[in-house]
Amino acid sequence: MMQSVLRLLYPAQCLTCDALVEQDDALCGTCWHGVHFISGLVCDCCGVPLPGEDSDIVLCDDCMVIARPWTRGRAAFVYSETGRKLVLALKHGDRTDLARPAARWLLNATKGLLTEKTLIVPVPLHWRRRVQRRYNQSAELGRALGRLSGLAYRPEVLERRLPTRSLDGLSREARFEALAGMIDVPKVHEGTVTGQDVLLVDDVMTSGATLAACAEALNAAGAANVNVAVLARVAKET
Repeated sequence: MMQSVLRLLYPAQCLTCDALVEQDDALCGTCWHGVHFISGLVCDCCGVPLPGEDSDIVLCDDCMVIARPWTRGRAAFVYSETGRKLVLALKHGDRTDLARPAARWLLNATKGLLTEKTLIVPVPLHWRRRVQRRYNQSAELGRALGRLSGLAYRPEVLERRLPTRSLDGLSREARFEALAGMIDVPKVHEGTVTGQDVLLVDDVMTSGATLAACAEALNAAGAANVNVAVLARVAKET
């Protein structure tokens, strides 16, 4: 009865608007249609949706010319419309509650990438930026995914050496240059990574520069295999 009373007093609302929904952590019909969840044929390396039917492993144009230091990658949805609003709310809007439903979407997207021994490692923020923002959105995603999947969550494994400037507006080459050598695995945690499968988690992938810097650090520390998972993937309009 208490739950019924609470539901009457505080009815469940859509994650992105004030519309009423049947359960918590859900989207209304309008907002749901604005999230372009990725399914069907995707690039096996970065998760971007591709035209055509399901087939053998395929790569997008970018991943055929850029050497990715990870094995496979997946994304939950395209970074556009409501999907973009969700990412920005999680990243800049103090909406850490969005990590719970986002973890469900990520778990669904990463089927086939996870094993019982996979370590979940979030992309790190420099401590100064974490103090300013008060939380790391990638860490919130990774923590929620760890709880949902039952896999080990290891946020301490990666460290950002220096604060880097915003990558917004930079070319692909400038992004990679800005992050070169900026992320590493502290020696005290190298033993945690050596010989392990790692799922690297971030909120959004654009060029892949940040993920590449993280994956290179994990590989240098002896990770057996690195895969990546992002909540949203920036996709070229076709």
